[in-house]
Amino acid sequence: MELRHLRYFVAVADELNFSRAAERLQIAQPPLSQQIQALESELGVQLFDRKKRPIHLTEAGQAFLEEARSTLANLKQAIRKTQRIHQGELDHLTVGFTSSMANGVLPSILRTFRQCYPETNLILREANSVSQIQGLRDHQTEVVFAYRTPALIEAKDLEVTLLSEEALVAVLPQHHPLTIQSTISLIDLADEEFIMPLRPVVSGLSEQIYTLCAQSGFVPKVAQEAIFMVTILGLVAGEMGISILPSSVQNLRREGVTYCPIQEEAIANPLTVVRRQEHSSPILQKFIDIARNVANQKPATFTTL
Repeated sequence: MELRHLRYFVAVADELNFSRAAERLQIAQPPLSQQIQALESELGVQLFDRKKRPIHLTEAGQAFLEEARSTLANLKQAIRKTQRIHQGELDHLTVGFTSSMANGVLPSILRTFRQCYPETNLILREANSVSQIQGLRDHQTEVVFAYRTPALIEAKDLEVTLLSEEALVAVLPQHHPLTIQSTISLIDLADEEFIMPLRPVVSGLSEQIYTLCAQSGFVPKVAQEAIFMVTILGLVAGEMGISILPSSVQNLRREGVTYCPIQEEAIANPLTVVRRQEHSSPILQKFIDIARNVANQKPATFTTL
């Protein structure tokens, strides 16, 4: 039995007419009838009742039709999968990110990519920025999201693509006196106790806050340090101090805190997507293209394969 026998059989079963099936298959009718007879002979069963007009499937033919369709569909899927693997459009993509990025544009990027390439398995790894870059260099991940730092810009072995720049906001306890203001100047925070992102772990954001405060003429008084945004928000809600964080933190909707815009031009370290210089594949490039377009809020123009 050959695959063409299955295709011929399905065509006749669909049309219930040898002439129409032959026309659909672009072959002559006599060879088609011979092939179906040969298939029935090999199976040892009659697939069509030819005594009636139009012909119709026997009970055995109905059962065989279901299996024939399944076999052809599986073959089509196997061919498609093989071709996509060859083109680098399948298998998996390992993506690194930090916890703070899950509050911003990352979910939209992941959702858009999965809609466009549902057969590509996204493997997500959460860690701090330093660990993410090292993991990329160690081939543990193929692409990572990271805030741009001088060290990242100077790296010769990495390709850094800018995605977006995010404003910083002051995060205050709900009943803090400064919450009555529509905007806050950094100098208003000079006497406040800060809840800071842990410097060795979230170095880019921490350095940015120190730089902004220095430009306003003061050094922040650090009361506590924390790794995760949700922890910082909890400490602010507990009136342990104030903080300065990327505006996307507002998506966490933590009770007991108030977010206030900063008067000065306060931009968080720009969000980038990073890959190794020597690493290139079609699916990786498509992931980066989608990330860039979603981050810039451009309409998606990608075709789902």
